[in-house]
Amino acid sequence: MKIGIIGAGNMGSTAAHHFAEVGHEIMVCNSRGPETLTDLVDELGPNVQAGTVSETAEFGEIVIEAIPLHAYESLPADVLSGKIVISMANYYPGRDGLMDVGESYMALVAEHLEDSRVVKAFNATGWPTFRDEQRLDADPDDRIAVFVAGDDDEAKEVVSDLIEEIGFTPVDVGPLVEGGRHIENGSPIYTAALTASEAQPRLAALKTTVAAYEHGYYSSSQEITLQDLADELDMSEESLSERLRHGTELLISKYLD
Repeated sequence: MKIGIIGAGNMGSTAAHHFAEVGHEIMVCNSRGPETLTDLVDELGPNVQAGTVSETAEFGEIVIEAIPLHAYESLPADVLSGKIVISMANYYPGRDGLMDVGESYMALVAEHLEDSRVVKAFNATGWPTFRDEQRLDADPDDRIAVFVAGDDDEAKEVVSDLIEEIGFTPVDVGPLVEGGRHIENGSPIYTAALTASEAQPRLAALKTTVAAYEHGYYSSSQEITLQDLADELDMSEESLSERLRHGTELLISKYLD
């Protein structure tokens, strides 16, 4: 498969390495021009070439964007129309400046790429983990999890297959914005090096705890009882209590560590 990678920083260049290593054809680019990527291309081998941003977007059957969020409007939406675009975007105000990101900054990327099939992946994987923790021979449950969010199930399946191919295990967090917010900076599972077997219960606990908050369970007036919340979420009270305990522990440890 031809994969275009827009952005040649730590995450983009590591993605180029991993996907080239398993036989994909790669074109990589940055904002400074292909001539600045000669050393990287030489290092990564014959499956990798450099191009301009527009050439890379055109080249890829699938395109990965690994650029700072503030530059998202530089992505060539017309060229990327109809393509699966894997977004590694993260919002860091110190780098990106103050932006009105609403419920999730992925809404900005998705709106800009409204005719693309956007899948959020790899953004919550720390770079050292992504670089060093491939486990090609391990059981899927024992591989490091890569969280995946998107509204297009078929596109998520394609991206999930690619994740498995390079030695990680995809874990679906749900829709692009609603699910994607659980794997953004500030989440207790963001950049945590978790195996798939560790990631699944933590994700479930986090999502349940957030849902409880949104239903008013944690309000001072406790707008909904545990039994009513269990009915709303179609869970037993016992399972719900355990998830809320686990989710609360995750959130507390995130902000007290």
